[in-house]
Amino acid sequence: MESSPGAPQPRPGASPPRPRVSEDSLAVALGLLVFALALGNLAGLDVFGWVVKTSVWLAPGKIMAPVSTGFAGLPGWASLLLTYLFMTALLGVGARLLGANSRRFLAGFTLLFFLSYGCWAAGHFAYIAATTDQLKKLGIPWSMNLTGEAGFVFALVAGLIVGNLLPGVAGWMREAIRPEWYIKTAIVLLGASLGVKSAEALGLASAVMFRGLCAIVEAYLIYWALVYFVARRWFGFSREWAAPLASGISICGVSAAIATGAAIRARPVVPIMVSSLVVIFAVFELLLLPFVAQRFLYDDPLVAGAWMGLAVKTDGAAIASGAIADSLLRAKAVAAGAVPLKEGWVTLTATTVKVFIDVFIGIWSFVLAVIWCTKIEPRTGDRVRAREIWDRFPKFILGYLFTFAVLLAFCLMSAGGLPGAKRVIAGSDLFRVLFFVLTFFSIGAATNFKKLWEEGIGRLAAVYVVCLFGFIIWIGLGISWLFFHGMKPPAGP
Repeated sequence: MESSPGAPQPRPGASPPRPRVSEDSLAVALGLLVFALALGNLAGLDVFGWVVKTSVWLAPGKIMAPVSTGFAGLPGWASLLLTYLFMTALLGVGARLLGANSRRFLAGFTLLFFLSYGCWAAGHFAYIAATTDQLKKLGIPWSMNLTGEAGFVFALVAGLIVGNLLPGVAGWMREAIRPEWYIKTAIVLLGASLGVKSAEALGLASAVMFRGLCAIVEAYLIYWALVYFVARRWFGFSREWAAPLASGISICGVSAAIATGAAIRARPVVPIMVSSLVVIFAVFELLLLPFVAQRFLYDDPLVAGAWMGLAVKTDGAAIASGAIADSLLRAKAVAAGAVPLKEGWVTLTATTVKVFIDVFIGIWSFVLAVIWCTKIEPRTGDRVRAREIWDRFPKFILGYLFTFAVLLAFCLMSAGGLPGAKRVIAGSDLFRVLFFVLTFFSIGAATNFKKLWEEGIGRLAAVYVVCLFGFIIWIGLGISWLFFHGMKPPAGP
């Protein structure tokens, strides 16, 4: 995933900035740096105790506070400011390594951060976020039961408003609109959180991983071939367009479209347009599918999680869909008087399925490169090497697997390891959430409907509509049901 639709473009006549590292590698480095600092909690150091935590609120003064009681004397606004300064310093250095204009990035990121956090805070308003079991404590008669994850949706909608109705503001923030960078960093941190959750119920976690692997193998074999056939036979697209379109729609959105375009030597415009289309549809899926899952899959929450991973085609939107579905299904269980569900297991399932999909992108790109070089467009002197698997492999997955394995192993091999691991993720997980919120806002701000329509995206969108609603959603649901039906997450608060 070398770039994203929101990546800034060089000014006319200016030399494009030369990145010193790839976005993928930098996301791994930043995620592992935050994780390494958080490990200081194992030695009794409250490293991230000052990070801002957002609570369900009625009075504005209750919105934010430091996550640790050791910093209870620190005002909420100061905690937010320290969090902003830390993230600005971290990402500012990273942006410089990516070749961004530092001054413009810092200005844009400042606005992005506070707008995104404002959306996150608004999503925690009690009448929006409170679950049924919280109403009496808060002294309110009703709530929408969306939990604080409603802030993700608020950020997405706010980003769409900025990107489509306030072009001047979007231009000001352009250097900082980097959704793929933010979500990759978040996923590295998510590995640590899910490692702890897996240790709490290891047998179920192992089953989720095995079934997730089986589910995505089936999805690959079915989705890609069907989308490629529809694009070629029904809509008359050339192979150059059909292959990235099939990968983008059926596999993993932006990363798959870009990797496939590179593998078959497509013109740059092809994966860019497909990527933009994927982001647009991910917005609609994100706003729709978690609520459909809440309505029809509340008795099978892990089916819902796998469905999010198979049906939603960008990393950020898929995992966030899992997070929203997680909160909605937990709220539904409480409202229905059923056994409460342990937080995070729907997200774990969606993430596991999505991670396996990402892992296979490199292999799939290598297979396509071999086919194109040897069968479709053979050229004298062409030779495909195994190194291309590594070149296409999404490196942030290695970061995710590393943080996951470290905390899972620590919990299983150390006496009393679970409480220590929970202290580690107490602060790092808040950064993960903030990176998610930045991703949502950035996806919205990068989605310019008018411009994409002018570029002729209508026929590509027709392929997407036919494939998505014709079979991808339903096959994904069927595969999810086949592998996850009857599996239940642990009971919990």
